[in-house]
Amino acid sequence: MSPSAGSSGDPQPSRRRRRGRRRSGSSGTRNGPAPGNPEETPAGEAKAEPATPRHDAPTAPTAPAGPGDQQQKAGGRNRRRRPGRSGRKNDAKTIPSPATAGTNSVARTNGKPGKPARAGGKFGKPGGRRLRTVDETSAGGLVVDVDRASAALIGRLDRRGRLLWSLPKGHIESGETPEQAAIREVAEETGIAGRVLAPLGTIDYWFVAEDRRVHKTVHHFLMEAVGGELSDEDVEVTEVAWVPIGELDGRLAYADERRLVRLATEMLSESA
Repeated sequence: MSPSAGSSGDPQPSRRRRRGRRRSGSSGTRNGPAPGNPEETPAGEAKAEPATPRHDAPTAPTAPAGPGDQQQKAGGRNRRRRPGRSGRKNDAKTIPSPATAGTNSVARTNGKPGKPARAGGKFGKPGGRRLRTVDETSAGGLVVDVDRASAALIGRLDRRGRLLWSLPKGHIESGETPEQAAIREVAEETGIAGRVLAPLGTIDYWFVAEDRRVHKTVHHFLMEAVGGELSDEDVEVTEVAWVPIGELDGRLAYADERRLVRLATEMLSESA
């Protein structure tokens, strides 16, 4: 029986098999074998051999993981730890507790042992320089003009430019007694010649001059003016003045000298 016009020349069952394979959703190729019959191949096509992996092909070497690399986290981000950081929170600084502050305990900073802190720098002064201690001795006093009921004071400018009033005094030279030094210093700083009536007392204090810590002791005397004229020729003196005895307590800048003036006023009242 000859085939009918318009037919493709293939047997009818073969045509139905191809349509059945398309309906069944075969894997990929239009004319490929059906999943359930791997031996069945369309006419005129050779069987495809399974691909065999080649073992002689070179593979790229895999670089070793670095020390800071970490596994990828759940969020899809790779975190790399910075080198040299341990990640701990408590190794930055260790501060001594208030209970141990001021003791000789050694503080640690950034994991390294430190040194005990000292107040005021390494050697007792900001900047760490060691200051040598010097003892100085001076003499001076309150020189009084009995007729005027006044005493001679000197004024010096401080670092702030303020005029500070005080009793005249100066260093004791080699071979001098405190009384002799007091007479000489009063004459040099005020221009007034005096004689010693009685000792008033001793004042000592500390101050810093350049690279020295000076411990100064000053011997004061009650003196009577016997000559001379008021003068401020001394380069260390800014101003000289006769000040009434009753106003000395409010004019003098230093409390220790005000205390000596009160004692001198009592002595003058008793001798009058």
